[in-house]
Amino acid sequence: MPHTAKDLSGRAIVTIIGADRVGIIAGISAVIAEAGVNILDISQSVMRDFFTMIMMVDLSASDVSFDDLRARLARKGAELAVKVEIEREEIFKAMHRV
Repeated sequence: MPHTAKDLSGRAIVTIIGADRVGIIAGISAVIAEAGVNILDISQSVMRDFFTMIMMVDLSASDVSFDDLRARLARKGAELAVKVEIEREEIFKAMHRV
């Protein structure tokens, strides 16, 4: 069943995974800030040589479409050699329900 604007919380989950290197947090955060998206929570770690980060973001004040933001994050991820994915909170919850 498709979500209506009223059903959506305005929050999304961003995940970043890849080889650790300088500039990943700065690069991804810059894309998010330029889109007018607020980072609500962030967790990151480096396991051996692998960087992982997950963020909860608030999309409600952004004037950028969700698909455009997804494309911008994917481009920056390719530039930084990391995999970046974004999913709306509702979709993320549905995908990870046990």
